[in-house]
Amino acid sequence: MNTFFKKLKMMFVDPAIRNRVLFVIAMLAVFRFLATIPVPGVDTTSLTQAFTNNQFLSLFNAVSGGGLSTFSIVMLGVSPFITASIIMQLIGMMIPSMKELMQESGEAGRRQFNQYTRLLAVPIAVLQGFAFIKYLQSQGAIGALSLPTLLFNIVIITAGSILLMWIGELITEFGVGNGTSMIILAGILAQLPSTISQFLFTFTIDELPIVLLYLAIGLLVIAGTVYIYEAERPIKITYARQVRGIRTFGGDDTYLPLRLTQAGVIPIIFASSFLLFPQFFISLFQNSSHAFLVSISTFLATFLASTWWYSAVYFLLVVFFTYFYTAVTFDPLQISENLQKNGAFINGIRPGEQTNNHIGAVVTRITLVGSLFLGVIAVLPLIVRSTTGITAFAIGGTSLLIAVSVIIDLVRKVDAQVEMTEI
Repeated sequence: MNTFFKKLKMMFVDPAIRNRVLFVIAMLAVFRFLATIPVPGVDTTSLTQAFTNNQFLSLFNAVSGGGLSTFSIVMLGVSPFITASIIMQLIGMMIPSMKELMQESGEAGRRQFNQYTRLLAVPIAVLQGFAFIKYLQSQGAIGALSLPTLLFNIVIITAGSILLMWIGELITEFGVGNGTSMIILAGILAQLPSTISQFLFTFTIDELPIVLLYLAIGLLVIAGTVYIYEAERPIKITYARQVRGIRTFGGDDTYLPLRLTQAGVIPIIFASSFLLFPQFFISLFQNSSHAFLVSISTFLATFLASTWWYSAVYFLLVVFFTYFYTAVTFDPLQISENLQKNGAFINGIRPGEQTNNHIGAVVTRITLVGSLFLGVIAVLPLIVRSTTGITAFAIGGTSLLIAVSVIIDLVRKVDAQVEMTEI
């Protein structure tokens, strides 16, 4: 406990850490200010009604940072950038030159790869802005718009999204933590006061047992997320002995820590963003003159209207993206090559291909545990709300997982900054 308060004091005493923390607070304040500026021509009453019991809008509102609920100029949040990241990661897996640029070209290659991602985010923001305007028009939240007004609103929404992407990168570079995750976290936490007040006004004493059950499940989700997020599978590493003259070097044992959730919170964000595409398709083609497109839109609308089918698809997407992002960011071959170059080996495993296969098999097994946990926790609140009928809690599994994971990651990075200062 004394160590905790010592590090907390260091955050405010040390100028470097204090400036980083204050910079993050200032940038998040700018984001929340932008989230209060609405796009012209929106009926706020109809918009509130459109959000009622609409899990799609609530899900996107959480991922986008909370700007959609007010139809603000940053209503898309960082969703276009996240979608562009998904596409670029897929391209990186399919095209060798892009994979080399992403993983093997050093800092310059990563900067170039990020630049491609930013450029791709612009047309995605245009498409998402247009699709959301059409979708909200179908929900009665927005009236008919002339072509100049429609184009003007799309430009504003796109510019707001790109501005927010830039703010996120500033937070990552000059602040503490990942800027994109921090913006999402700020949007989630900003919804808490209205959620609590809504619950207090609608709460009845008959609902007390169900509410207590819901809160207990929430505490279990938080505890489980912290446990799984911090869990590691250590692999024992031994360094070969080297004799130089009369001195002996090496022979020490250490551990290679493999996290159960190598991908962190990214699979949740990816899966949430991926679920937007069917809704965009529905909003664009549900009133089409082509019967085939209308039939597909009707099928998708019926499919997504079912909480159970929606939860099943969401669960499978979380599992898939956990494996996908782990495969992109963790390369067993590179780890095995680095171990061999440094004269290290795993006991009972030959260096080279066998080490590569062993590390890959371990990562596959532990990723299965992490992905199933993330999937279950993500869909559990949807199922609970479907069975209990309580919809006052806006913080669902997705939001809770993102919030807890981002806070854990933020604490780690702040702790690292404090330790660097002490050294």
